[in-house]
Amino acid sequence: MTTDDLRYPVGKFTMPSEVSVAERKAHIEEIASAPSKLRQAVSGLGDAQLDTPYREGGWTVRQVVHHLPDSHVNAYVRFKLALTEVQPLIRTYEEALWAALPEATSAPVEMSLLLLESLHARWMTAARALSDASFRRTFRHPELGVVALDQQMAHYAWHCRHHIAHITSLRKRMNW
Repeated sequence: MTTDDLRYPVGKFTMPSEVSVAERKAHIEEIASAPSKLRQAVSGLGDAQLDTPYREGGWTVRQVVHHLPDSHVNAYVRFKLALTEVQPLIRTYEEALWAALPEATSAPVEMSLLLLESLHARWMTAARALSDASFRRTFRHPELGVVALDQQMAHYAWHCRHHIAHITSLRKRMNW
């Protein structure tokens, strides 16, 4: 699904109540392939392009690239907590403030591309080894309530598509 809304180029996320085994496998593969898709999305962009917001009032391409590992490190920790504790209460983070920090606004994107590649390799290696029952394990999110790992996988598959589409749709609009 695609939309003309620059904020949500693949549509808004809807939390599924149930996730089939086939859907789970697709989510895992989508998350696993996201680092290479992100690398391809920013391939050949110079600093001026990386410092272009994907929409009026939005983050720059550089900030989007740095945001993905910031967000996914938090997701990975939540995933591991849910596997090792009984419905742990996780904490949120101020993603807009993280995106405004100096390294998110000016550092080379290569460091975040490498971090995302390593992080996703580790995370998806763990996910592929889990039983069906493990994906029913949960954590408690302060804003979302109880979230099962299957639901988290669905959310982060969408999150990958969502932010990569911010970049690819900008490239298309700008003829880059």
